[in-house]
Amino acid sequence: MKLSPREASGYFARPNPDATGLLIYGADAMRVALKRQQVLEALLGPEAEAEMRLSRIPASDLRSDPAALLDAIKAQGFFPGPRAAFVEDAGDGLAPTIRTALEDWQPGDAQVIVTARQLTARSALRKLFEGHKTAYAVGIYDDPPTRAEIEETLQKAGILNISSGAMVDLTSLAQSLDPGDFRQTTEKLALYKYADTDPVTPEDVAACAPATIEAELDDILHAAAEAQAGAIGPLITRLGGQGVQPVGLCIAALRHFRVLHSAASHPNGASAGIASARPPIFGPRRDRMTRQANAWGMHNLETALSLLVETDLTLRSSQQAPQMALMERALIRLAMMPRAQRGG
Repeated sequence: MKLSPREASGYFARPNPDATGLLIYGADAMRVALKRQQVLEALLGPEAEAEMRLSRIPASDLRSDPAALLDAIKAQGFFPGPRAAFVEDAGDGLAPTIRTALEDWQPGDAQVIVTARQLTARSALRKLFEGHKTAYAVGIYDDPPTRAEIEETLQKAGILNISSGAMVDLTSLAQSLDPGDFRQTTEKLALYKYADTDPVTPEDVAACAPATIEAELDDILHAAAEAQAGAIGPLITRLGGQGVQPVGLCIAALRHFRVLHSAASHPNGASAGIASARPPIFGPRRDRMTRQANAWGMHNLETALSLLVETDLTLRSSQQAPQMALMERALIRLAMMPRAQRGG
């Protein structure tokens, strides 16, 4: 039987203990692996592998020993409880072997759980599971997680007390990160809030979100955007000492000011523009960049971007010029620009 995405979400949480088996397939191996892990834990419990109630059979082993799957589903273990035989990364070439196991399956045998990469509608594996009366097939696609899936991940990590602002940030984070990275972030957040009864705040999310830029690199971009020309020289000296290259610094500045320009030109205001940025911007950094976008305005930011593009072209076309000095001058010009254009 074929399960729709909505049906699949409920099935992964509460699989049918009397089913013959399940095929999970999709282009993203991490998403497939997470769903397989979820359904096996729901079906067998957390101690299945230690109690030898789960047999893992790589596809390569099954190709060399076709009887291994049938042996695994019929084998009786020392510990009571449901059992499963898991075939990893199967292809259509194994469809006849898996068909034999499904046909010989009897109530009380181990369930057959199979994962595969993306399969077409004509796939022999898909047809086998979709046409079976007591087996299921589920396709995993790269769609953003639903609110229910996000809440389930948070609940599993033990994060229950969440402020509305933090939930907005976590939702944005879930939609921009791979599922595995998001799960690691929630686990990190749970440790960060261990024994803390206060609700999770946007600042907590920002502290645990994957870093997208080094702190001192972030500092120099904020200095340029906030007219702090005097801070740029010492910061650029430290960055140069850490091995940061001028072209990389220019690319980071372009990225920063493009976000500001996009926010300043957003029809619903800079706050909405920053909130829609990808990757998402969290906590104090989000508020700070919103203020920067409002202070600069769309037209001034266009001038700033022109300066940075010109600097980038100069850095890439000339190896003789003192490149870090060129980059420092550009950042100082940016820091001076708002005051010059506003008469300050």
